[in-house]
Amino acid sequence: MSDPTYEVSISRWFAAPPDTVFRAFTDREQLGQWFGPLMFTVPTDSVDVDVRAGGHLRATMVGKDDPTWRAPVDISLTEVIDDRLIVGYEVARGFPGLEDGTRMGISIELVPENGGTRLELRQGPVPSQMRDMTAVGWTQAFAKLDGLLATPAPYRNSPTNPGD
Repeated sequence: MSDPTYEVSISRWFAAPPDTVFRAFTDREQLGQWFGPLMFTVPTDSVDVDVRAGGHLRATMVGKDDPTWRAPVDISLTEVIDDRLIVGYEVARGFPGLEDGTRMGISIELVPENGGTRLELRQGPVPSQMRDMTAVGWTQAFAKLDGLLATPAPYRNSPTNPGD
């Protein structure tokens, strides 16, 4: 019998409009600045984003203390609605607690709320031993995203995707 799996659900409010939060997920320069838990960096040259159904979001998280510790992210996008929704999946390969080939879905919904954005994230199946760390990783990444969104637009946007 296999280990139980869970869906991680996180709801987080950001003090920025949905188009700005969406851009932070879809602009390679911005994604590299905030994506991943605190113990990781994401080199911008590892980020490749093709934001459309049939596209992808790829990045490599690199351990701050041990640069040989690398965690690639390769999400195939199945549904994208600009400024509102990003849906996709990763295929498990060598992921502890999941059989190779298991599809791990991810859904990121952006809802306007109180002058900002309510982000609703769902990801799974996540094996029981990774459930808490997955939630902590996203929570830490969203704290970094808060910092990026609080940065004045001219300093947060890439030269190819200028300000709000």
